[in-house]
Parts: sequence; structure tokens; C-alpha cells
Amino acid sequence: MINPKEEKTFVMVKPDGVKKGLIGEIIKRLEQRDLKIVALQMFQPTKDEIDNHYPKDEQWVTRLGQKTKMTYEKYGYDAKKEMSTDNDFEIGQMVREWLVDYMTSAPLIRMVIQGIHAVDVVRKIAGPTIPSVADMGTIRGDFSIDSPLLANREKRAVMNLVHASETAEEAGQEIKHWFGENPPIFDYKRFGVDN
Repeated sequence: MINPKEEKTFVMVKPDGVKKGLIGEIIKRLEQRDLKIVALQMFQPTKDEIDNHYPKDEQWVTRLGQKTKMTYEKYGYDAKKEMSTDNDFEIGQMVREWLVDYMTSAPLIRMVIQGIHAVDVVRKIAGPTIPSVADMGTIRGDFSIDSPLLANREKRAVMNLVHASETAEEAGQEIKHWFGENPPIFDYKRFGVDN
């Protein structure tokens, strides 16, 4: 069993977070919650790295297409007219490609964050993935207002500042993907947190 203080998660500051100058603010919010940054790097991702970050399986891509169609329907737009198809998988493939384009458009910040319930706490700090519904006080609620409808109509990904692993298992896979088999994890004590 892992010590609860040693749970790790993966966080990435996305292109809009970097371009808006929010790297420091995002790190500050994580550290203010007694989370510890144990690995950190700015880098320019390759298309292959991003392509391998996002799932490619038919179920995930189809679900992405379904969510996109539901957004169109919710706001009274015709997905088939806008996307030239109503096939969930085909729409999902388009949206996935927009994600890859977006994530390779600027340098990113990759981090491993450690602390009590790190996965859940980081997702709570980040807020829901749709910025327009994120509460004030979350990273997305305070610094982004993007919506899936606007993103879809502009044929691009939703700009939501950060990526945070959804589960401990996903965190392990993403840390391995972005930092390698033996990630350069730093072990140190934070004043008032690790004492």
C-alpha cells in the first residue's frame, strides 16, 4: 500500500495556459493546497507524443464524437451540416485531430504532483473540463471562458488551460509516457507539510 502522502498525479499546462502567462499561478494554486511538485519541465511536444497521449480506441473516439453532437444539439445547431457527417466515430476523429493540433501549437509544462489524494485534489483545483461551467475559484473558472460549441464551430479544441489525470492508474500511465520508465522524481521535505 502506498502512503497517502505519496500519491502522485500528472499535470500538464496546455498551450493557452502557457500563452496567457499562467504557469506560475497554476503552480501556486497546487502548492497552496500542500501538494508537492516532484518533477517539472517545459518542452515542445511532438505530434507523435501528443497523438500517443490521447486514446485512439474506437470507443473513446466515438464517445468524443457523441459529446460533440450533443453540444450541437443542446444549442440548436446541426452537427451534420457543420461537420459534413453525423457519424459519431468520424466526428470524434476530427475532434481528436483538433486536440493534437492544439496541444502542439506551443510549449507545454509537464509536472508530477505528489500529496494526499493528489489525483482528486488536483482535479478539484482545476475545475470541470468545460471552462464556461467551471466554478469561480478553480483554475478554469477564474482564467478561461471557452465553450465546446465555440470550439466546435471554429474547428478547434476547447482551450481549458490544464490537463490533470482522472485516475491513479491514468496518472501512472501518463507519468510513464511523459517522463519515461524511471521518471526523475525528486524527494524533498516541504516546510510545514512534510514535518
